[in-house]
Parts: sequence; structure tokens; C-alpha cells
Amino acid sequence: MNEQKEQANQTEQEVDLTSTEQAHAEETEFMDQDAKEVEAEAQAEAETEAEVNPLQAKLDEALATIAAQKDTVLRAQAESDNVRRRSAQDAEKARKFALEKFVKELLPVIDNLERALQAESQVETEETANALKEGVELTLKSFLETVAKFGVEPVNPEQGEVFNPDVHQAISMVPGTEQAANTVILVMQKGYQLNGRLVRPAMVTVAQG
Repeated sequence: MNEQKEQANQTEQEVDLTSTEQAHAEETEFMDQDAKEVEAEAQAEAETEAEVNPLQAKLDEALATIAAQKDTVLRAQAESDNVRRRSAQDAEKARKFALEKFVKELLPVIDNLERALQAESQVETEETANALKEGVELTLKSFLETVAKFGVEPVNPEQGEVFNPDVHQAISMVPGTEQAANTVILVMQKGYQLNGRLVRPAMVTVAQG
């Protein structure tokens, strides 16, 4: 009887041991499986990172290039704006002061004319009148010399010169003259050219054939 009990106890112990070993084996297998999954996830993350890193580097490089090009464009645009602004300022100054030299050259002529007007009120003798005339003639000569410096030339045809419609304007036609037809008889008002371009035609009377 005792022997049977001992045998039964031994069997139970063996069963318990087997269950414990089985449970331990299952726990070990479960842990190994978790470890493998963790390792697989880590490997997958490493592979993903290895793929992403070159792309990130290329992206960073592309962004740096874009930033540099944007800076270059902005600098070029700023320089262009500065050049355009300076050009506009220079053009405005040129427009305002283009005649400055011309005006300075005319000032002595104005002074001479004013002196001639002052002298006119003091005319008492023929000698004074002649002096006044001479002064006005000198003023006119000075004026013509001044405007000639800037390309202004008179159009003053001689009597008998052939009428030129490009630079002359006929005020009247006079028939029955000894002059040849279509020639200038008299200049009523001189014309002027600026650097070869007609500013005002000479007003003339012309012989009619």
C-alpha cells in the first residue's frame, strides 16, 4: 500500500516537473520570439534610416543650392534696381541742366543788351547814337557767336539765290522783275538751323517768271 502511494507521489512529481519544464520552455520560446521581433524591427529601422539618410543629404544639398540661387537673384535684382534708379536720376539731372552751359554763354549777351538800353536814354548827339549802334552791333555779333557754339547757324540767302523750299518760305511772288524766275529778291526774316536741322525757314520774296 505504501509502495503504491510512493509510486503515485513519484508520478505526480514527475508530472509537475514535466509541466514546469514545459511552461519554462514555452516562456523561453515566447521570449526568443519577442527578441527576434525586436531585432527584426531594429534591423528594419536601420535599413530605412540607411535609405533615408542619402535622400535627406540630397534634399539638404538641393535646399542649400536653392537658397544660394535665391540670394544671387535677389542681389542681381537689387543691383538692377540701383542701376535703374541711378540712370533715372542722371537722366533727370541731364534734362534739368542740359542748357546750363548754353544759359551761361547767353548771360553776357543779356548784360550787353541791358547796357545798350541804359545808354539809349542818354543819347543826345549823333556821336552817342553811333556809339549805341556800334554797341548793339557788337552785342548781336556776340550773340551769333554764342549760339554758333551750339550748332545754331543762320539761313540768310543772297539776293538772286535760287529759292530752296527746304530752307526758304516764300512770303510773296513779285512779277516783272529783272531777276531770274524763282530766285530770292529780298529776305524778310532770317531762318536758323540747329546742327543741320531746320528750326525756322528764312522768310523771303521770290521773283515770278
